[in-house]
Amino acid sequence: MKKKFTLIALIAIIATAGVSAQDSGFGAGLIFGSPTGLSLKKWTGESTAIDAGIAWNFQNNGFFNIHADYLRHNFNLISVSKGKMAFYYGLGAKLGFGNDFRLTARVPLGLDYMFESSPFDIFVEVVPGLGILPALDFDWDAGIGVRYFF
Repeated sequence: MKKKFTLIALIAIIATAGVSAQDSGFGAGLIFGSPTGLSLKKWTGESTAIDAGIAWNFQNNGFFNIHADYLRHNFNLISVSKGKMAFYYGLGAKLGFGNDFRLTARVPLGLDYMFESSPFDIFVEVVPGLGILPALDFDWDAGIGVRYFF
């Protein structure tokens, strides 16, 4: 019984340690859409972050994707009564591995909601891109996701 109480107390401490810290530190979670997989985010300043994903794109003949983006966040554009809402935009790159190798320049645009009393955020984004390799073409990604911040 004492071990169970200690374990529950430890989990509660860890779960609340990052409360209201979604705009700093490191977050990991999932993104669903195109692509679907792991989403990572590391804040580098008050309004800047590096976002990355390791995911599977079920379109384009099932490509495995790795992407990284530099993001800027505007917290003043959308006002919410609780938590924080940021519009973000950025520039990045995506590598695709499948029947052939793909390199794409990305321009992510999205909304990120950070809960007031929880270490989670939710986000939605659309990402137009310009395929560079193997040929020039237009590319779109879009997804919705959730991350936990440590």
